[in-house]
Amino acid sequence: MKNIGSIIWKFIGHNKYWLVIIIGILIVGFIDENSFVKRIQYSMEKSDLEEQIKEYNDQYARDKEQLRQLSRNPEAIRKIARERYFMKTDDEDIFVLSDDIEEKETDETAQ
Repeated sequence: MKNIGSIIWKFIGHNKYWLVIIIGILIVGFIDENSFVKRIQYSMEKSDLEEQIKEYNDQYARDKEQLRQLSRNPEAIRKIARERYFMKTDDEDIFVLSDDIEEKETDETAQ
């Protein structure tokens, strides 16, 4: 038993610098809050957030252009009122056509 302990201490004594380097790399690489694994996760999350920012900026530009048209062009207001809110003038009728096809099963086989 004493022989095994002395072998271990001898190994640690001769390789103490390598052990410290390996333990340090493991801590910095995987365990620490600022590890390499976390850095990769954060960079992926950052790229996703940058894509969302780009999408929101594009949407903002479209909305801003639409607001500019609405403030300058009364015909644009009429168009949006007719398309989105189904508003109409007094002398016209509105027919809403849907692209949704509902399949109705006939009960011919049961009869």
